[in-house]
Amino acid sequence: MYALYKKEISNFLSSLIGIMVIVVFLLITGLFLWVFQSDFNLLDFGYANLDSLFILAPWVFLFLVPAVTMRSFAEENRTGTIEMLLTKPLGDWQIIMAKFLAGVTLVVLALVPTFIYYYSIYKLGLPQGNLDSGGIWGSYIGLFLLSASFVSIGIFCSSVTSNQILAFILSVFLCGFLYIGFEFIFSLALFGSIDLFIQRLGMAAHYSSVSRGVVDTRDILYFLSVMVLFLSLTKLVLASRKW
Repeated sequence: MYALYKKEISNFLSSLIGIMVIVVFLLITGLFLWVFQSDFNLLDFGYANLDSLFILAPWVFLFLVPAVTMRSFAEENRTGTIEMLLTKPLGDWQIIMAKFLAGVTLVVLALVPTFIYYYSIYKLGLPQGNLDSGGIWGSYIGLFLLSASFVSIGIFCSSVTSNQILAFILSVFLCGFLYIGFEFIFSLALFGSIDLFIQRLGMAAHYSSVSRGVVDTRDILYFLSVMVLFLSLTKLVLASRKW
């Protein structure tokens, strides 16, 4: 499994898509947070926080993560190498987890440079360090869990097709629906007493909860459940080849 994980990481970093994901993420967030005159500009806020990063980043990852994961199994299906991969002395779960962890690692590599934003805001605070560090680290945890969930969804979508573009579109749709779809349904107020339950089915509610700096085990379990669900569905797709 470790060898496959290293191979996947190497493929990501040696290909244009892996480097571009990191560069595009940092470029978009950097420009909106520090350069462009917009509601996200940190220097225009008048007080030290990183809320803009954690509002903007999920939308960027909504498209970049599917771009990373779309080739995970789709390329293997297209070239026929999936059959060779499945005959190796690796279980289905080991193959899935190697690809999942490689995708998560790339997300982490994109997030780590943003710690510079935290350091900058820390220094710019008046007095220096006058910011809600607990809320910021909670937001980082929430963003990591949200992105890892996107990775699991993307891997599942990649496993059901041999077309990378189709895998990308399916992944963006599923990630988008789970992130804001239930919020939209909740806003319609059509279901009365169960509206709040519907809202809690979506990722946005749990992400917002963690971003407040209170790491509730219910929110952690929600994201872990999403990952387990879609990785299990991927396992089911791979197992169906043997039926």
